[in-house]
Amino acid sequence: MAATSPLPRWAPTPSPSRPLWRWGGGTPDAATAAAATHGSGGWSLGSVFSWATGGGGRRRRRGGAAPNGGSPAGGGAVCVPGSGCELVAAPASPGPGGGGADAAVYLTWEDVEVTVAGPRGAPAVEILSGVSGYARPGEALAIMGPSGCGKTTLLDTLAGRLGPGMDKKGLILINGRQEKLAYGTSAYVTQDNVLMSTLSVREAVYYSAQLQLPDTMPASEKRSHADRVIREMGLGDAMDTRIGGRITKGISGGQRKRVSICIEMLTRPRLLFLDEPTSGLDSAASYHVMSHIARIAVREGMTVVAAVHQPSGDVFELFHGLCLLAAGKTVFFGTISDATEFFTLNGFPCPHLRSPSDHFLRTINKDFDEETVETSKANRKTAAEAIDILTTAYKSSGYSEKTTYQIVEMKHMGASFRRREQASFSTKLLVLTRRSFLNMHRDIGYYWMRLAVYMGIGICLGTIFYQVGYSYSSIQSRCEVIMYTTALLTFMAIGGFPSFVEDVKIFRKERLSGHYGVSEFVISNTLSATPYLSVIAVLPGAMLYYLTGLTKGVDHFIYFVIVLCICCLLVESMMMIIAVLVPDFLMGIIIGAGVQGVMMLNGGFFRLPSELPKPVWKYPCYYISFHKYAVQGFYKNEFMELSFPSEQLVESNVTISGIQVLKTKLQVEMGYSKWVNVAILCGMMVVYRLLFFIIVKITEKIRPKLGGRRGCVR
Repeated sequence: MAATSPLPRWAPTPSPSRPLWRWGGGTPDAATAAAATHGSGGWSLGSVFSWATGGGGRRRRRGGAAPNGGSPAGGGAVCVPGSGCELVAAPASPGPGGGGADAAVYLTWEDVEVTVAGPRGAPAVEILSGVSGYARPGEALAIMGPSGCGKTTLLDTLAGRLGPGMDKKGLILINGRQEKLAYGTSAYVTQDNVLMSTLSVREAVYYSAQLQLPDTMPASEKRSHADRVIREMGLGDAMDTRIGGRITKGISGGQRKRVSICIEMLTRPRLLFLDEPTSGLDSAASYHVMSHIARIAVREGMTVVAAVHQPSGDVFELFHGLCLLAAGKTVFFGTISDATEFFTLNGFPCPHLRSPSDHFLRTINKDFDEETVETSKANRKTAAEAIDILTTAYKSSGYSEKTTYQIVEMKHMGASFRRREQASFSTKLLVLTRRSFLNMHRDIGYYWMRLAVYMGIGICLGTIFYQVGYSYSSIQSRCEVIMYTTALLTFMAIGGFPSFVEDVKIFRKERLSGHYGVSEFVISNTLSATPYLSVIAVLPGAMLYYLTGLTKGVDHFIYFVIVLCICCLLVESMMMIIAVLVPDFLMGIIIGAGVQGVMMLNGGFFRLPSELPKPVWKYPCYYISFHKYAVQGFYKNEFMELSFPSEQLVESNVTISGIQVLKTKLQVEMGYSKWVNVAILCGMMVVYRLLFFIIVKITEKIRPKLGGRRGCVR
């Protein structure tokens, strides 16, 4: 039976208690029963995804295409009862051009060159030079090379994620077409683990499943599927452990990497990019993770492209193909066995008992060129010389011709893609709001620390200005309380900026993967933040309001709290813009503090409006400063119904009304109600959120132009 086993040579031995998954499989009775089950009006997951999670798959001829360019899994795969697989892969609906939602991905790239602009007008630096290759369904391709050779750059280029300032030339085709992959068809696991630190492993994956999977899939199925993916990555014991981050310690770095892979594997994408998937993992965990991914690749016809740095021998054997880079050039492209043969033929045989991957990397690593590499001819070569020999030999070898032939053949394989169904706008909004609310609740530095500081400030302010009274001097005291409250409490809103920067990083990563849009993020952040901002406005506000003896009345206090809460929301909206423009939290805090300081100076307290220099400071700074509208609203709320003894001592019993104070002393604009000030502040908050939306959208449109478009030839 060993000779006829459908498993590839690197697959683990199948368990006798868990029969193999068979494509199109099973007995006629089983197929009929499965078809009847899915034709009875019940929910069919396979119509959207290929979810098979059983044992190993029957391997087709390497490089062979499935019928009609579809997935090797085929459209009619069924799960034989008792076979160990959990779900049935129902027939996929044909997409435009005959393709289905689960069409296989044949990825080819030819003569790819990537350059980055040099500093201060210096010539452009070449990162990749004339790199060609391919990746096909059911196989895992390893991109290897020493540090700085261009592995991640090639991966970003193939995934269409090149950063600004990087220029690409060459031809990248997906199933012979220059097209962008539809949602759910591709996934990218980044080298950095960008995760929400306050969530547990189960919560992080489950929230992501709710965002990515369609509404037609029941919540119980989403939860069970998320749990299954977590266990497949060996995280069953850490399910309820928080991920952890800068404040609290959570799971290890290797476990975070596996959580990142779990999130991207939820939709079983047809094309999977992995950047250093084994970094932070021990050899056993690396083998477990990569063998699981490789099994899924074979079973479901997934195309896997992984940039790996230093794989162990067992992990290295899991890959079907190898793209070996050095100094941005192709040293070799082909199968693992051909790579060993290629190095041997060119005078660099792999020593006995040494891992081929270690040998390849040691041979072409020129970072330590004072050390030389041995050859079979008993002479010694530097790594730079070895790279020149191997790159030249590869260009003129049959391996290069074989690669070119495969690329030409694969241009005619595969079909077009159809966008997969995903969660609705309302579902995404609800899930993001719940996740953000939970994150804010658990992150001490987000709001709770600020609440404690606000309470302390409220006590200090209330005791220093305790019961200011109604004397003429109380006019200035009331103004000082109002201005200090407006300036400092809103200024302290930048304290949550580091946490918000982390949120923006998660948003960028999930946005690039197509999990949700900008509008869902903006609205959900506003909805989840409002209750917390209300709390930190009401509690400290009540303390200082009644301790200082400001105007009595519930309506006046409610207005005071509303304006304070809106100001905090407005400042957070402004910090959202700064966070997306300046992702470094230290620089962001400095810039945010500087902007608020300038607005504070033009708020109409430190200098009356008539005394402000008209160029710049009054027009336009005075009118775009939110402090102006907040302070004047507070002034109207405080002084409109009060009267004070006059400062004139010549006549007795002379009083000055609050309206006179507003008009003459404070130069408040009296042509409109104090509620108009609230409306203006709300409008400014909305404008800031819209600016955030526009900046993100513009960045998304400009980024491909600056970083090079997928599939373009220049």
